[in-house]
Amino acid sequence: MLWTIAVILIIMWAAGFLAFHISGGLIHLLLVVALVIFIYQLITGRRSI
Repeated sequence: MLWTIAVILIIMWAAGFLAFHISGGLIHLLLVVALVIFIYQLITGRRSI
């Protein structure tokens, strides 16, 4: 599930970077949050169901 969210956020980030400059900041923020959560789960070793 985390991979799905990460892929969706990367696609949204690319769309925001190329087309929607106004919402680009929000998409970047969501991408950073997803990256932090991903790194946290890697460090703690937890698996989401």
